[in-house]
Amino acid sequence: MNLAKREAIFARLQAANPAPATELEYGSPFQLLVAVILSAQATDRSVNAATRDLFRTAATPAAIVALGEAGLAERIKSIGLFRNKAKNIVAASRMLLEQHGGAVPQTREALEALPGVGRKTANVVLNTAFGQPTIAVDTHIFRVANRTGLAPGRNVAEVERKLTKLVPERFRKDAHHWLILHGRYVCKARKPDCPRCVIRDLCEYRRKTEDV
Repeated sequence: MNLAKREAIFARLQAANPAPATELEYGSPFQLLVAVILSAQATDRSVNAATRDLFRTAATPAAIVALGEAGLAERIKSIGLFRNKAKNIVAASRMLLEQHGGAVPQTREALEALPGVGRKTANVVLNTAFGQPTIAVDTHIFRVANRTGLAPGRNVAEVERKLTKLVPERFRKDAHHWLILHGRYVCKARKPDCPRCVIRDLCEYRRKTEDV
């Protein structure tokens, strides 16, 4: 795919959604960090259902540490892998208090040093909380990048490298949100909704679906 086509794709995604945002609900970088950790192998909807209640009483690292693993696990038990996630979130909260004055760090290295935080989670926090032009490749973005021909790759790391290199700079900060939302609602795994896709004529997917 050439530069002109990539430019056109992101220009259309931008026109359709000028201010894309995460669907996770949060009120601070710390709350976003917790929500993203919880979102692994879970839907944003299920995470929001749990965090609405959680953040009313435990919205800071100190409050999470005071709640403890058992208390946190009870609040998030509707989410998959909740015990392990509770363990990681409490440990990460303690580390934030001890090493960062309770603030969420703004570097990849410091974020990835926190329990439960991998590269994808760090990229989401850096992008969404701090406006850095990172791209977190999840299953939706991996699918869209490969299916459209935008940045094909055999694994998540390869797709991330290509997107970081190939997405035009002026679109890079919002590219993560455009691609994930496009994959979630239009370029779906089982049956992509090509008839209502704004980049249909630019996409290089050969098996486009037709109007029913």
